[in-house]
Amino acid sequence: MTFPTVGNLRVIAFVSPHDSENRTAGETPMTMVGLFWITEECVYLGAEPTGTAPGVRLTEGGVEVLGQEQGGRSWGWDEVRGLDVRDVAVRSERRRLASMAFDSFVVLFTGDGELPPQFTVCVETEGDGTVEASVLAAVTGGIHTPDEYELSRTLLARLADGTTTVGELVGWRREEPEDVAPTREQRLALLREWTAAASV
Repeated sequence: MTFPTVGNLRVIAFVSPHDSENRTAGETPMTMVGLFWITEECVYLGAEPTGTAPGVRLTEGGVEVLGQEQGGRSWGWDEVRGLDVRDVAVRSERRRLASMAFDSFVVLFTGDGELPPQFTVCVETEGDGTVEASVLAAVTGGIHTPDEYELSRTLLARLADGTTTVGELVGWRREEPEDVAPTREQRLALLREWTAAASV
């Protein structure tokens, strides 16, 4: 099964938002962990955009804002003072699965479906102040559980202050088997490892 395309981005429209058996041959291996779309080369917040769709890309060099309406801006990590998100849909695991299952059915079996919801990435910079950029959620419904949301925000703060690097995330992706997707507990364990958090 390939990723359905809605507008100018790929949407992961099934209950488990991870790659493995759902990647088309030739696509870059990726895995969703929290709010992060992790490839072997870089990390996106939310969905990886294509064409003119909005997005934010994190590389070992810094932060890039993408998209026709907001793209063309970037900062090196030495210019970034903070990273955060807002407007993310957060629900319990049970409510999240129920909502995603319904949305996935609509997209996969009718071919219809609206663009996934947006959330906002706030980039606090040295020279430009706080810049807000829109990104599209990587799963239909855009819903995350409270623990993965809070751990993702903590990881963003650590990326901004340099205590965790993008290289650690993409390095993990490169070492993982392409045909194995981490379970929910494994994804949370990764977030805790990258944030050095014992619990949420």
